[in-house]
Amino acid sequence: MDIDLKKEQEATLSRPRMKYGLMASLMFRSMDFIYGKKTTYPKVKFLEILARIPYQAWEVKQYQHIITCFGNEKKRHKAEEIIKWSRESQDNEYWHLLVASEKMKEDKVKDSWFWYHLIPPLVAFKYTIFSRFFAFLSIKSAWKLNAEFEDHAEHTFMQFVKDNPRLEDQKVESSVVQDGRGSDNGKYASWADVFRRMGLDEREHMNGSLRLIGKENKVVKYSSI
Repeated sequence: MDIDLKKEQEATLSRPRMKYGLMASLMFRSMDFIYGKKTTYPKVKFLEILARIPYQAWEVKQYQHIITCFGNEKKRHKAEEIIKWSRESQDNEYWHLLVASEKMKEDKVKDSWFWYHLIPPLVAFKYTIFSRFFAFLSIKSAWKLNAEFEDHAEHTFMQFVKDNPRLEDQKVESSVVQDGRGSDNGKYASWADVFRRMGLDEREHMNGSLRLIGKENKVVKYSSI
């Protein structure tokens, strides 16, 4: 699949963000309060630490669902599909986390003790409890919240590239990034393309969540294919 990453970035930035609900808005404001409104590498890492958590909660939820509906082949297959998608999404979000860590090493950006050892584990623990409870309470509402989260992430990464034009000239030397788990497993000409690809990964995660809640008409398609 031949994708023009720059064209997709332009398409994202020209597309209005979703109308976020109260819960999503509170999450984004909390992140801005903790790390500031400006997107930085530590903030990207924090975002990606949180991004994996809902998929883990849904995997647990679907395994529980399989136990109760094992005799129903249609429901069992549906649960298995969600588990497979959740695992793939977790792996992809983990690659994003590795990408941010590699870029910080390259730029010699260090996390402070407070922002690395205290805040992320504490927030991640609370978000894990919330995600599992929310998935139990209303899985469709959980998918809707995730669609909003991923829409926010897509726009954040594309805007980050626009705000940091120097990324266009920075070559990617890290084998962790070049041989990682981007959705297309592609090679990247610049760090700008890496973050564009991350933005598109988040769009695909958003689209997956929208399909699960029956909002196929809201799915965002590639404009460069």
